[in-house]
Amino acid sequence: MREFVFALEYEPGTNPVADVLADHPDTTIRSLSCHVTSDSLWRVDHATGSEQALAELEAAYETADYFADCLVKDDCGADCEVQVLDRSNGTLVVYTYWERTNVCTSVPHVALEYLGEGLLFETYREGRRYRWRIVLGSDAPIHEFFDALGEEVGECTGIEMLRVTELDPDRNRPESEGELPDEQREALRAAVERGYYETPRRIELSDLADELDVPRSTLSYRLRRAEASLASTFVAEDASIETLTAPSETAGI
Repeated sequence: MREFVFALEYEPGTNPVADVLADHPDTTIRSLSCHVTSDSLWRVDHATGSEQALAELEAAYETADYFADCLVKDDCGADCEVQVLDRSNGTLVVYTYWERTNVCTSVPHVALEYLGEGLLFETYREGRRYRWRIVLGSDAPIHEFFDALGEEVGECTGIEMLRVTELDPDRNRPESEGELPDEQREALRAAVERGYYETPRRIELSDLADELDVPRSTLSYRLRRAEASLASTFVAEDASIETLTAPSETAGI
């Protein structure tokens, strides 16, 4: 088995849920389940955030021309059902179901067409970025799927491949702690070399993004994820050192 991780990034005005998340940076959405057949899609999402953000998210989910994950920018005529399962203590749990029309498509539907059945989907959304993780067979034609998906999302949505990893049954995650994906490592190296972390800065984020030929939001995301990973590794290693150097309870006995 392998995991394939990629991300979509929506331009303003192209996805109502992404617009709400962009307006409320502390709000996130993760999938609790996601299932697809050739004719339909249903899923349960778990959102956390302020009461105002959750109210706006609920309204976005219930928008008449919005169908969860449909890649068609306008109303595709699908028959959609939205039901709020929980709304309490900064949490919103939403169930969505829709039946396809001839013009409807989605990430899971393209995956079903190119990668076959038996797929596991996991998603996470923050800001305009929508990260997908698909667990699939080792011989699945990932690049054919990714090319087809790129054609479907069009120009209004950026798409980025993050990693393809063989799953190791002896570990819950395929990457060792502190190991950065190539895109994050390259972004961090460029930021250091060009003086982004100096005081005062020698280059601003927008200028660095232009030099690297990536959207500003994409570069910001890569740097934030790299910084978070490095910070977590530093704290873990620091705690280990403190444990090793702490005086023994039996010292002096």
